[in-house]
Amino acid sequence: MPRTTSPARPFGAVLTAMVTPMTAHGEVDLDSAVRLATHLVDNGHDGLVLNGTTGEAPTTHAPEKAALIEAVVGAVGERAWVVAGAGSNDTAHAVRMADQAAAAGAHGLLVVSPYYSRPSQEGVYRHIRSVADSTDLPVMLYDVPGRSGVRIAPATVARLAEHERIVAVKDASGDLYGAASSMARTGLAWYSGDDSAYLALLAHGAAGVVSVVGHVAGRRLAELTAAFDAGDHVGALRIFLSIIPAIDALNGAGFQAVFAKAAVEALGLIPNRHMRLPYVAASDDDVATLRAGLRAAGLLDVVSS
Repeated sequence: MPRTTSPARPFGAVLTAMVTPMTAHGEVDLDSAVRLATHLVDNGHDGLVLNGTTGEAPTTHAPEKAALIEAVVGAVGERAWVVAGAGSNDTAHAVRMADQAAAAGAHGLLVVSPYYSRPSQEGVYRHIRSVADSTDLPVMLYDVPGRSGVRIAPATVARLAEHERIVAVKDASGDLYGAASSMARTGLAWYSGDDSAYLALLAHGAAGVVSVVGHVAGRRLAELTAAFDAGDHVGALRIFLSIIPAIDALNGAGFQAVFAKAAVEALGLIPNRHMRLPYVAASDDDVATLRAGLRAAGLLDVVSS
């Protein structure tokens, strides 16, 4: 298992939901994925989340997901957490994804509430419990109602927190007060699933972040976290403000997978920005705007050098 862990930070502090590089012909590019994963871990990351929405999980298939996990674990698994998405609105499918991720060497699972179907809270509870029961891996819940259409309600989080392998939450709900309340109630480690809310969630007791901007600002996020931990809240704020142009550039349009992949391509970290439909790759105009945001954050030359 990776070295960076504690009960308070079971997956470390800084993780990025990594894009899945692809060839110009649309195949998963494992060599580029390994190079990108290595770069991220060399630059401030305690872990990576694979096969999530930013990794285009809805359009990659089971053998591709397993191969990606195996390749990344082989490259960085002794230095960083590799957490695999096991998200589906079909509980049996999510269980198969979890089993496959465990067999491929993943260190943990990210389990989202069942999307589109909008089940009752009892259905959400039973779905996530079934996935957590299926392997011995620690589980991070993922509450993202903007994508799933249903929240993991605080009472449901509290029930799930009783499971011995459910140890953390990735929170993209936008509910800071609710997060603080649930942290106090459950003792789960809280990870910001929204770059713009990271500093605020740290102030509410969060453990870390599962980031998109981390593709280009991993060191800054690590420095921000260290400053906050040391009580240098002014310094943490200064670092956070410095990366706002990059946060806006990668998240502002709402297509994080598209712009994150365009960012790492623009910085020479992967060879192209190919996406699988229904995602469409960023246009040249989009990339010009993106590069301007990275330059304003002082990241373009730093990352590409």
